[in-house]
Amino acid sequence: MFSCSILKYSSNLTKFNITKTIFTSSVYRQQSNQDEVVLETREITKDRTQAIPVETSIRYLKSAAFEKTYEGQPVWVLYRRNHKGLFPPRKTRKTCIRGGQIATGNPCPICRDEYLVLHEHNTDLLKQFISKETGSIIGYNKTGLCQKKHEELVVAIKRAYDRGLLTYDVPFKLYDYSEYSPKSH
Repeated sequence: MFSCSILKYSSNLTKFNITKTIFTSSVYRQQSNQDEVVLETREITKDRTQAIPVETSIRYLKSAAFEKTYEGQPVWVLYRRNHKGLFPPRKTRKTCIRGGQIATGNPCPICRDEYLVLHEHNTDLLKQFISKETGSIIGYNKTGLCQKKHEELVVAIKRAYDRGLLTYDVPFKLYDYSEYSPKSH
């Protein structure tokens, strides 16, 4: 977020002074060797040029901060797309990040949280985008992902299937067929 202040001189010239406003986020973190909880404050920027390692993302998915943020639901459930008019457009935006910066006011669930990394080893995140009933990948019109991140998601899920990191077994359901067919005597 940028703030702009206008300084007027005695002449007709106007000078713009642009300053960058940085938001901060506070997270309680427990030290591994001690029992005390430390408050960690970090800056939240729109910069997405720094690559986050997959191992960090996997640890983040198991942390209390992730649990508190998403309340035990998949990352896309609490997201709501912004659109004008009554009906949402068929397709989501092409990308949320342009030139290493978040270019929109309401980025998709993956682009908004820099610690969510789409990678085949990050199976806990990938499972959130796979339907429990059919085993297929949930579409971007339901999850709200931008088209670029959805394509990365599809590639990561297919790589995880190829490497054997993800498996899908159709749940067995026992049906009583006597309820569906008429009884013959």
